[in-house]
Amino acid sequence: MTEATDKDKTELRRALGISDATLMGLGSILGTGVFVSIAIAAGIAGANVVFCIVLAGLVAMCNAFSSAQLAAATPVSGGTYEYGYRYLHPYAGFVAGWLFMAAKSASAATAALGFAGYLSAYFHLPGYSIIPLALAACFALTLLIKKGIKKSSFINITIVSFTIISLLYFIIAGSSYAFNNGKSYLTFYIPMNFGSIGNFLNATALMFVAYTGYGRIATMSEEVVEPRLTIPVSILSSLIISSLIYIGVAIVAVGIAGSEFLSTTTEKNIAPLESIAEGFTYGHARQIIAFGAITAMLGVLLNLILGLSRVLLAMSRRGDMPESLSEINNTSSSPEKAVITVGIIICIIIFVGNVKTTWSFSAFTVLIYYAITNLAAIRMPRHKRLYPVHFSYAGLIGCMGLAFWIEPIIWFSGIILILVGFIWKLMLPNNQ
Repeated sequence: MTEATDKDKTELRRALGISDATLMGLGSILGTGVFVSIAIAAGIAGANVVFCIVLAGLVAMCNAFSSAQLAAATPVSGGTYEYGYRYLHPYAGFVAGWLFMAAKSASAATAALGFAGYLSAYFHLPGYSIIPLALAACFALTLLIKKGIKKSSFINITIVSFTIISLLYFIIAGSSYAFNNGKSYLTFYIPMNFGSIGNFLNATALMFVAYTGYGRIATMSEEVVEPRLTIPVSILSSLIISSLIYIGVAIVAVGIAGSEFLSTTTEKNIAPLESIAEGFTYGHARQIIAFGAITAMLGVLLNLILGLSRVLLAMSRRGDMPESLSEINNTSSSPEKAVITVGIIICIIIFVGNVKTTWSFSAFTVLIYYAITNLAAIRMPRHKRLYPVHFSYAGLIGCMGLAFWIEPIIWFSGIILILVGFIWKLMLPNNQ
């Protein structure tokens, strides 16, 4: 009886089917990427951001094949942290977990700031209200996630539904405006020199991060029913749906306003699509887009806190983080201490207050994280693979090829972070 009780304290219940897991993926993807990062990337690559989205989607798809088969073969919380340990080396697993915590905490802070930006723009609140609003959103969702996965899943389904409706509305309502203005703004070019190639790859790297929300399905695979079927189907479904929406939004947004307007607006109030919708003659366009953006950012933040807490749970189980963080509340089946810790970390990063900085930092660290994912998939035993190994090699090359096109100060900071992680691991009791 005691043994069963101890097991209940450290293991999560399987409660997510294909539709739940797919919507978890969409809730993580359709948020900061579509409402904020498209504008940031457009400011770097211009109209070519459309092709950046396509290339980033292809790299993400290769990574998705690796993530899906690893998660199906190893259906426990932790994602690449666990795969690195099992198929590569303990230090590779640790680096993956360490980078995931850093990258996705930065992404979560970006989502919280994005939520606050759209909310303050809609209600015409002063600029200093953005950080307090972001902190309040993080605090509220942390308390919600403490209550367990089923309540979180229901809230996520509601949020994703509103988000998809608002984005489809933006594409349909804005298509005629984009058609009229497209000759002026949708001017594509072939990158021919080092600078333009660098800008194109930098923007692609930023857009790649927008897709990696599908990884939430992998990090939460311990809570998925029939993992070998549910995980691959839900990961690939969420990627395909989000890719089509991203491309549609990018073409309409750039076609209507141009890349310079998008970039400038993002720096000012973090609400580019709402600013574009203000010019629509259709009724309540601005309100619909603003509401969709607000719910989308909340959805991303919710799913990131869920995913981060599960990786922190896995790291604490192996002794790479304090063991007390591995405790599961029997009533809610939630790692409450891990959830609260993640919420505190995100709140601290929110004080950076700049979405471009937090998103760029996330881009570099998450690319290295997925490079480890692909390496682990390459090392998988052949009988456990669901897809050809060529996808994993392509994903590895894509991640490493994009990682160092981020601004030098960002990847330098990422390397320093990895070194700090190694020092942390060496100081742990189980490494003495």
